[in-house]
Amino acid sequence: MTTDEPTGTNDPTLDHSTTTTRRPEPGEPIRARSLPITREDLRRYAEASGDHNPIHLSDEAAQTLGLPGVVAHGMLTSALAIGVVAEWAGGADRVVATSIRFAGPVVVPADTPALLEVAGTVKKVADDGSTAEVALAVTCGGAKVFGKAIVTVSLVRDRNVAASG
Repeated sequence: MTTDEPTGTNDPTLDHSTTTTRRPEPGEPIRARSLPITREDLRRYAEASGDHNPIHLSDEAAQTLGLPGVVAHGMLTSALAIGVVAEWAGGADRVVATSIRFAGPVVVPADTPALLEVAGTVKKVADDGSTAEVALAVTCGGAKVFGKAIVTVSLVRDRNVAASG
């Protein structure tokens, strides 16, 4: 059997034609990653997103509001972290839901990148094997960035897409 072929029972009420052959187990870690974020990344993200809030671009503006310096955009930070799970799951199209609570900012120094440390663990797999919930642990400089972060991914593979990819 190839990885593109269906697995599962012969139950005619269940459609197993698109289920992946690999099912992760609760407690399984995903590959941890260190992701650098630079001031140039923040400038590019501001241009792409239209979010030119000065706390993401100016130390003075950030410090005026009580922050230690320029901080990364929350959406950029979450997208980078979710990307680690998406890569593990087989692509961004596998992400079906996210729930993230921020615990602290990612301060980006002027002369060196901030390092976003992203690790994750499979917390739950649906009884039918269709989805998995991955809990993320995200830190920067040893400080928590996310309080609670769950990314739900589909474990279902479209055989037509897999065959053409």
